[in-house]
Amino acid sequence: MLEQSLFGKTRDGKEGIVIYSLSNEKGLRAEVMNYGAILMNLYVPNKRGRVEDITPGYDRLEKYFSNSNFFGASVGPIANRTANASFELDGKTYKLDVNDGENNLHTHFDKGFHKRMFQPKPDFENSSVTFTLTMEDGELGLPGNREFSITYSVNEDNEFRIDYKCTTDKKTIFNPTNHSYFNLKGHDYENVLDEVLWLNCSKFTEIAPGAIPTGKLLDVKGTPLDFTKPTPLGRRILSRNPQMRMVKGYDHNFVSDAPAGKLEKIAVLSDKRAGRTMEVYTDMPGIQVYTANHVARHKGKCNALYKKRCAVALETQFFPNSANDPNFTKPIVEPGKPFHSTTIYKFV
Repeated sequence: MLEQSLFGKTRDGKEGIVIYSLSNEKGLRAEVMNYGAILMNLYVPNKRGRVEDITPGYDRLEKYFSNSNFFGASVGPIANRTANASFELDGKTYKLDVNDGENNLHTHFDKGFHKRMFQPKPDFENSSVTFTLTMEDGELGLPGNREFSITYSVNEDNEFRIDYKCTTDKKTIFNPTNHSYFNLKGHDYENVLDEVLWLNCSKFTEIAPGAIPTGKLLDVKGTPLDFTKPTPLGRRILSRNPQMRMVKGYDHNFVSDAPAGKLEKIAVLSDKRAGRTMEVYTDMPGIQVYTANHVARHKGKCNALYKKRCAVALETQFFPNSANDPNFTKPIVEPGKPFHSTTIYKFV
């Protein structure tokens, strides 16, 4: 089922920010809006049929105009970090916004995907909505006249699905993700330290200060980053391992063990007390696990108090700094070769 309702006005006072509610017969409901292609709410039933909203966010539209934690945000055109806020493509250097020390994070804090108005195309028959956005050659420092689309859908298999597409008239870089956070007990529960994570990832990208990857893929075995067996998020989060101390918890890209480009299960987050399990499927080569290390205490929707460790983000992606690092697959899109990637959050 697909329903829609007016949410509010843009920052310049224009009507047109709309919430699209996608639901199935089992009680799964996702609410997304055309401002920022943001996931606002994700209602999930547990084993006993109790429904909770499991993703932090805001009731008031004005809060999303700042949204420094990227709650529910679509991120692009380049998610995560880019060293020295620049990259080279075919011998030409392209400059991005310097917004994270000397580096770039998530392309642009005010002009990236999460702060843009997308054009919506609802599909009532298939309980989906597609948001499209165009950018001109050179916009945000990237080459190519580009068209992006993000399609959200919900099906009767209890899957919340995201499809990303991009076309361009010049070779360009595109690395999208969704920055939603999850707490399987409910968005207003204190923390996720007892929630159990499994990853289909035997390696992670080593980071240097500034959280820029060194280019090395390190084995997780014997480190606090080993989730190849289901492990509570809080068990080793205070480890004195230098990789952990550098970012004050988990904020690392893990390398999928699945065949390149194949849609496979990469993660499982579970909570026995909550009675909920979420499986994550993707055809992307990596997943960023971020335990809300820098979320400051503040009020969210329903007067919930959000703070450090309140939820965990599981962001499917190309590796951070992949536009630069010769050891990583470059997230290149070329004319005549459209980009398409899928991520699924499935509740079992």
